Formats: sequence, structure tokens, C-alpha cells
Amino acid sequence: MLRRVWLFFLFLFLLPLVSHAAFWATQAQAPNWHSADWSSSGLLPPASSQRRAVVYLMAARTGRWKGIFAHHSWLVIKRRGARSYTRYDVVGWGAPVRKNNYAADGRWYSHEPRIIASLSGAAARRAIPKIWLAISRYPFAAYGDYHVWPGPNSNTFVAFIARAVPELAAGLLPTAVGKDYSESLVGKVPSGTGWQISWRGILGISLAWVEGFEINLFGAVAGLDLRRPALKLPGWGRIGMAAG
Repeated sequence: MLRRVWLFFLFLFLLPLVSHAAFWATQAQAPNWHSADWSSSGLLPPASSQRRAVVYLMAARTGRWKGIFAHHSWLVIKRRGARSYTRYDVVGWGAPVRKNNYAADGRWYSHEPRIIASLSGAAARRAIPKIWLAISRYPFAAYGDYHVWPGPNSNTFVAFIARAVPELAAGLLPTAVGKDYSESLVGKVPSGTGWQISWRGILGISLAWVEGFEINLFGAVAGLDLRRPALKLPGWGRIGMAAG
């Protein structure tokens, strides 16, 4: 029995993390926060070029060794007719919830961002008031509330918003360490299509139609998505069809 447990841990968690660490070591990294590139990546079209309302859930790898394991996630919104985007992040210094601290599609620690979920038009117009309300109710917004591991952190913030706007939940990456942080042992997953048992984001299991099957071990997630077939591996993240 012990041997099977060890083999399970080895193949689902340790080997993916070690292989991604080896890959990550070959990638160029900014040596520190101040020398990193935080400029616009040009991924999003100019806000003034589109009249419709839009919502983007975005993510980029975190810096240095943390990039082996995790992405940083944030939210970008634009009301109908607005000529600029508004970006919301949670960060680890000062007041956690930040508005427009960075370019909407800015690189994170020199790493290129990705759009992992989006809404537009009527869907975005319906979602934006819910997003604002969720941000105002985020329970970990005080000085000192942020904890890089196991949370609450930037990914806890985005998962909290996704619970208010379940259409965004499919975009939560398995490498969004902190997304499973919860002060409740049992609860619904962000999409509302299943359930999760999680001990403060350190140990847990989720089963849902949108999120699929996930095992969380110390914040690293392994799992399977049958709705849009994909493997979820620690370090590597989602391998297969896009979640959206």
C-alpha cells in the first residue's frame, strides 16, 4: 500500500514538478523585481478601438523560482463605450487589492501574459456589476491579509470573483496556486457545477463539470478535465484543449 502511495505521488506530482523545474532553468529570467519588464505586451487591442464591454481574465508566470509552480492572475474590464481598461490585481505589499497598478496587458516579472477567459458584449455588461460587487466584498483586502502560499493571494482573489461570475471559472489555471484557498472545509467550486473539499488550499480534492477532477497537494494540482479533454499537471499546468 505504501509503495502505491509513493508511486502515485511520484508520477502525478514529483516528476512533473522536477521536469518543469529543469525546463524553467533554461528560460531567461529577470534577476530581480526592479529589472523585470512590466510594460504592455500589446496583447489587448486599444480600448478605444472597441465600443463593446469586455472582461478578460489574464495570467502570467510568476517570477524567478516561483514560476516553476505558479501563475499570477488578474482581471481586466472595460465598460461599454469606455476608452480605457481597468485592471484589478492582488499583490503582496501594502493594501492587497490594487487598481491600475500595471498596464492592463502588462508583462508579469518579464513573462508574457495570456488571456485565459473572456466575456464581451451583453455577457460582459451583465458581469461587470457583479465583479465590482465581488471586489468590494473580497474578505482578504486588509493590510497583512496576503500570503503567497497557500493563500489568500492573487489567485484566491480571482477565484473569489469567479464565484460571482461563474462564466470565468473555466479559465482558472491549475497552476494558479491559491485558487483553492478557503476557510471552509467543504464548498462549491467557483463554477458552481461541483464540490470541493479543501483544507486552506494545502490539501484538497475537487469534482465538477467545469473544473473537472483535481487533487491539490500542498498547492500543486494534478487532475483531468473530461468536458474539454486535458491533463492537469503540477508545474506544466493544463495540457490539452483550452478550457474556455
